[in-house]
Amino acid sequence: MNARFATGYLATPQCFAAHVDGPIPRALREEADMKPFDQFVDDYAPASGPLRLGQWSCTDADRPSGRLGPQARNYEATLALGDRIGTSRAAACGPVAALTEMLHARGVAVEMTAFHQVPAGDNTATFVCGSGRGRTEWAMGWSHDPVESSLRAVIACANRLLAEAG
Repeated sequence: MNARFATGYLATPQCFAAHVDGPIPRALREEADMKPFDQFVDDYAPASGPLRLGQWSCTDADRPSGRLGPQARNYEATLALGDRIGTSRAAACGPVAALTEMLHARGVAVEMTAFHQVPAGDNTATFVCGSGRGRTEWAMGWSHDPVESSLRAVIACANRLLAEAG
């Protein structure tokens, strides 16, 4: 793990930044250097919210790429918004694009304006900045799997936008 980034000093071992092996987005560096791990995660990766992601799959992952390179894949997810649970499907160039399309179809518009993914020991930390309803929020996902980390970050961002709007 590293603890030294653009701040010019060593972050304390208890702080969030000490758990990440790469640069944290500039907008979050100061908080990541100062906040304890659990507090940073509670703030930027809320475990609760009106939006929840259940099952996730790429339904045609075994399909070979075409002659022209990678093509859109088909994705399926179980999404819950409040007390409504349903299956969503989307064809997109990747999981984040598919999830944002699924959210839009359910009335949750989140435009990703920044995406940062870095190793964090055996995990992956994903930071996204998203906008919607005239506001911008940063959020984070954390997982052993990079795709799951990115999906968690998008859901966390949507929940932060929904919470602030309410």
